[in-house]
Amino acid sequence: MELKPAADMPAVTAIAEEILELKRERRAILLAHHYQVPEIQELADAVGDSLELARKAREFDGDVIAFCGVWFMAETAKVLNPNRIVVVPDREAGCSLVDACPADQVKLFRQRHPDHVIVAYINTSVEVKALSDILCTSRNAVAVVNSIPREQPILFLPDANLGNYVKRQTGRENMKIWQGLCVVHATFTARRLAAARAEHPEALVAAHPECPSELLEQADFIGSTSAIVEWCKKAPAREIIVVTESGILHSLTRVAPDKRFYFIPNEECNCSECPYMKRNTLEKLRDCLKNLEPRVEIPEEIRQRALVPLERMLAIN
Repeated sequence: MELKPAADMPAVTAIAEEILELKRERRAILLAHHYQVPEIQELADAVGDSLELARKAREFDGDVIAFCGVWFMAETAKVLNPNRIVVVPDREAGCSLVDACPADQVKLFRQRHPDHVIVAYINTSVEVKALSDILCTSRNAVAVVNSIPREQPILFLPDANLGNYVKRQTGRENMKIWQGLCVVHATFTARRLAAARAEHPEALVAAHPECPSELLEQADFIGSTSAIVEWCKKAPAREIIVVTESGILHSLTRVAPDKRFYFIPNEECNCSECPYMKRNTLEKLRDCLKNLEPRVEIPEEIRQRALVPLERMLAIN
């Protein structure tokens, strides 16, 4: 299906003025993921993927971080910024991958397999991060795994599709993979992608590595959210089928306004939207800046333990 680019936002709206005024009063920075609604992206100081936003979270002078994404992303910002207030528009903006990987099960695996290096995708709870050896994002997962000695057994968690992709790219045979899935990417199918390619035969295909392997085999490019944006900007094609969450369209039309982008519906909702990402709204963003709630709080012992694998990841890049 083709999504129309979001209309230009009005220069000034009442709610945008409130948010910007509150931002000034709170000495706040607004961070937004590519999957957020366009009106939030327009107000953000930085729009990016998990890796970019993790870096931005510690590169500013201020008191408050308003993180417009999902909860685990805000937790990561808090790990890096223990002395700053970190708030989110909606506490229920969660992640199916976080839900699929409870900390008690990871702890049990570590007890039973102390020889394994645990590589945790950033889409995990802070408690799971604290049990891990090194983190990764979809952008750097291959590099992270390649940084580990080849003879070292690995547990990659929690996304099975990303884990299988990394295993193929690195040739790591001694890598166990947790069986979690993204509620959006895992339900895109090769069948629907093939139908889209038949409808748009001149289009290239860019896909996120959280998609099933049989779909990735049809892709011309595989990469993280921001990597997809960068690739689409430079790609010679004028039409591109994008297999990820459709909120990325706002970023795509900003960098490549002369190109046409098509999205395929998944099998669950016949759409390509993340129900968690779309919980955030301008009204909720205003309220979280006004009330400084919902606020991310992390016990210091867990924060310090989670910081170690996070810093290891950032050092690789």
